[in-house]
Amino acid sequence: MPIYLLAIETSCDETAAAVMCDGKLRSHALVSQMEHSRLGGIVPELASRQHLRAIIPVVDEALQQAGIEIHALNAIGFTAGPGLIGSLMVGSCFAKGLALSLQVPLIAVHHLQAHVHALFLADTAPAFPFLCLIVSGGHTQLVVVRDYLDMEVVGETRDDAAGEAFDKTARMLGLPYPGGPAMDQLARSGNPHAFAFPEANVPGYDFSFSGLKTAVRYFIQQEEKIDPDFVQKYRNDLCASIQASIVRHLVHKLEAAAEGLQLTRIAIAGGVAANSWLRQYVQQLAQSKGWQVFIPPLKYCTDNAAVIASVAYHKFLRSDFAPASIVPDARYRG
Repeated sequence: MPIYLLAIETSCDETAAAVMCDGKLRSHALVSQMEHSRLGGIVPELASRQHLRAIIPVVDEALQQAGIEIHALNAIGFTAGPGLIGSLMVGSCFAKGLALSLQVPLIAVHHLQAHVHALFLADTAPAFPFLCLIVSGGHTQLVVVRDYLDMEVVGETRDDAAGEAFDKTARMLGLPYPGGPAMDQLARSGNPHAFAFPEANVPGYDFSFSGLKTAVRYFIQQEEKIDPDFVQKYRNDLCASIQASIVRHLVHKLEAAAEGLQLTRIAIAGGVAANSWLRQYVQQLAQSKGWQVFIPPLKYCTDNAAVIASVAYHKFLRSDFAPASIVPDARYRG
């Protein structure tokens, strides 16, 4: 008999559901909350309310795409964290209620493990072990992946995530939320060497981006005293220079970890893995270092339920089930 698994993702502002059958993705439905764009960032209470409205239609759509009835499900997976606690509560309560009503196992999924699993949904997946740079709006980590569920964090940000640095500096330039994609687009016609911004000096394989944000803010304030139209005149160059600084820091740490840990299979994952400059920089470095590089399809870089389903499936095979009493955690460690 086939094993049908439903996965639910509500860690931030995407409401998503996916159905997997025997480890193969059968469907994926997603609703993005566009309301946050005009507000300049995610509003947690608004996000959780929107999840409440969207979750039933999204799950129905995923089941219809998969061509199965809800009673055919053998397990329910959901994001237990990390993420926004209100958003996580919506998904976890729905998943727990559904699993209880169907009398099927409940599977808790770590959101960052799921980002790594985007690589396993690609046509060519990396062999174990490999080094993965996870970069998103809320997280920046270097992880050694030894198995589908065996991952060790060897480096992480000490303050802000790379995606947060993109979004907050983009706001200083008057760009809409989310700022990362807008900055990436404008940077293509800008000069990355126009302005020099500092790279944090952090020991080991850790990252830091708070100093960059401060440097950009003071630089803009100083220049606007001389020319109030400075940002408007040089927006593309500013985007290129800021993006170059963020990506350079990411890649320098990735390179150091790859050499220190003697790993040549390298991957990137998470929302910022969609950044064109980061992809290009890593691929260029791979040619000189002899790395094998793996980058997931763009559709699996940002938050989605397909990657939640992938983790849940491997946990199902190991009978790694969660109790009905489980409570989602904004700082979930798995």
